[in-house]
Amino acid sequence: MKQKLMVFILTLFVLLLAACSSESSTEESKSTDSSEPKETAEAKEITVKHLLGETDVKVNPENVVVFDFGVLETLDTLGVKAVTALPKEGTVPSQLEKYTSDKYESVGSLKEPDFEKINELQPELIIISARQQDLYEEFAEIAPTIYLGVDTTKYMESFKENTEILGQIFGKEAEVKEELAKIDENIKALKEKASGLDEKALVTLIDEGNISAYGPASRFGIIHDVFGVKPVDENIEVSTHGQSISFEYLVEKDPDILFVVDRGAVVTTGQAASPAKEVLNNDLVKGTKAFKEDRIVYLDPNVWYLSGGGIISVNEMVKAIDESL
Repeated sequence: MKQKLMVFILTLFVLLLAACSSESSTEESKSTDSSEPKETAEAKEITVKHLLGETDVKVNPENVVVFDFGVLETLDTLGVKAVTALPKEGTVPSQLEKYTSDKYESVGSLKEPDFEKINELQPELIIISARQQDLYEEFAEIAPTIYLGVDTTKYMESFKENTEILGQIFGKEAEVKEELAKIDENIKALKEKASGLDEKALVTLIDEGNISAYGPASRFGIIHDVFGVKPVDENIEVSTHGQSISFEYLVEKDPDILFVVDRGAVVTTGQAASPAKEVLNNDLVKGTKAFKEDRIVYLDPNVWYLSGGGIISVNEMVKAIDESL
C-alpha cells in the first residue's frame, strides 16, 4: 500500500512539472514569435520614408519644430499640442495667428532658419518642406528631420501621404481618415460642377508689378488637375515661379475667369491691402471677359502662397474655387 502511494505521488509530481514546463515554453514562444512590428509592439518609434531619406521618429514627440505652415495647419486641426517653435520672422498665415504668441519660440524665417536657436531647444522632431530642402543635413545634425513638402504634379496623393504620416507619428490615424474623407467628398462635388462648365480659367501670381501664369501640374495646378477647372492655356511653362506674361497675353488668351494670387499682400510691408488690383487696373485688362463679367477672383495669399498642403488650406482652396464657379 505504501509503495503504491509513493508511485502515485511521484507520478503526480512529474505531471505537474511537465505542465509548468509546457506553460513556460508557450509564454516564451509568444514572446519570441510575435509578428508585431517593433514600432507597434513598443510604441516608441517609426521609420518615416520621405523625399530626402528615411528617418526614425519617436511616436508622440512632445517638442516639435515645424517649418511648413501646411503641416502646422494639419497638426492644429488634429489637436496636436507638441509644436514648440516655428519660423515667426516674416508673415505667419492669418489662419495660424495663434502661433505668433510668446508661447511659441521663433526659429528664424522660412528661408533663413536660426540653427543656434533650434539647437538650444533640442527638439525631438523637425519638420521641413521645399523652402528648407537644401538645408536638410544641417537640420538632421540637430534632431530627427523629415521632409513633408507637397509634390504639385500629384497634389492630392502627396498631401494625403503627408497627412497620414503625421497621423501615424501623433496617434491620430482615425482623425486623419475622417478629415480626408470630408475633403474627398467636397472635391468630388466641385469637380462635378466644374466639368459641366465650358468656362476656361487662368491662374496668376502678381508680385511687384510682375505677372506670372500657372497651368496644370504647376504650383497652383490643383485648380485644373484636381478641381477640374479647364485651363485657358494648356502649354504654360511649369516652374516654381511660373511663366512670366504680359497684359497682351491676357488679352490674347482672354480667360473667362482670372484667378489672382497677390504675393505682395502678404510678404511686403507698407503696401496697400491688395496692390494686385492696382496692377490690373488698365484698359487692356478691362477688355477681357474676366473683367467685363466681374470674374477676376483674388485668392487668399495666406492660403495659396504662404501655406498650402494642410487640412485648413486645402479645405479653403476647395471652398474658394467652388464659390468662384
